Amino acid sequence: MTARFWMGLLLALIGASAFAKKPAEIPEQAELSMLVTGMVLVEPDGSVSGWEIDQREKLPGFVVNLVENSAPVWRFEPVLLDGRPRKAKALMSLRVVANRLDDGNYRVAIQSGYFGKDAISDPKERWRQTPSDEIRSLKQTPPGYPMDALERGVQGTVYLVVRVNRQGAVDDVAVEQVDLRVIGTERQMNAMRNTLAKPALVAARKWRFEVPTTGESANDEYWSVRVPVDYLFAGEKQKYGEWQAYIPGPRQKVPWVEEDPDSGESPDAMVAGGVYEVGKGLKLLTPLQRG
Repeated sequence: MTARFWMGLLLALIGASAFAKKPAEIPEQAELSMLVTGMVLVEPDGSVSGWEIDQREKLPGFVVNLVENSAPVWRFEPVLLDGRPRKAKALMSLRVVANRLDDGNYRVAIQSGYFGKDAISDPKERWRQTPSDEIRSLKQTPPGYPMDALERGVQGTVYLVVRVNRQGAVDDVAVEQVDLRVIGTERQMNAMRNTLAKPALVAARKWRFEVPTTGESANDEYWSVRVPVDYLFAGEKQKYGEWQAYIPGPRQKVPWVEEDPDSGESPDAMVAGGVYEVGKGLKLLTPLQRG
C-alpha cells in the first residue's frame, strides 16, 4: 500500500470533523486502526498449537499475514487448573495499527492484544468455566450522546474500569483511557475526551451485575471489570475489517486496581460492549509480533 493511499484514507475518515487539520498539521499520534478477533489454542507449556481469525475474508491480506506470522511464536504463562498446567482455548482480540514513518511510508503492526480465558481441556478430562464463575452484566444502559460532541462530529471510545460490590451494584468507576476518531489540537482533544467521558461515568454508576457465586473469585470483596463504551452516530455500525482513524488517549492509573504491569491486558484491544474482569486474561510472555 502506498503512502498516498493511506493518507487519503486517513483524511477521508477524519475530513468531516470540525477539528480536521491539513495533512502537514496532522499530529504524530494520528493512526489508522482496526480490531482483529479470533481464538488461540495454548498448550500446557504455554506454546501456541493453533489459532483462528474471525471473518478473515473481510480483512486485508497483509493483516491476516501479520497475525499468522506472529501467532506461532507466541508463548503464554501456563494456565493452571488445580495447580496443574492445562491446555487452554483463549479468545483473542488484537489492535492492529498503521502509522506513518518519517520517510512517508506506513508501518502496520499489532499494537496491543487481549487473550481471554475461555476453556481448558486435556485428552482425559474436559473443564469449562460455568456462568456462575464469572461476573456478568445484568443492566448496562449505554450513555446518551452528548449534544456538543454530536454537533461537532466527535466519535470515540471510552474505556471504563468499574468496581462492583457483592450486591452487584457499582461502588466506583473510573476512566482509564479515551481514544478518539477525530483530530484537533491537544487542547481540543482533551476537551473532546472529557465530553465523551462524563456521560459514560454517569451511566456506569447505574449499571448492575451478576457476581460470581462459584470459582476462584466467588469470595472476593469486590470485582473490577473493564467496559469499553463506543460512541457512534445513530444508524452507524463499526464494520469489521475496515480501517478507522485512531488517536489513542493517555492511559490513566485506576486508584483501586493493583495490576501486574506485565499482565499485558490492554483496554484498547477489548471489543466495545464487552465486560472484562481485570486480571483474568492470559499473560503473553513474548512480543505480539516478530521483529
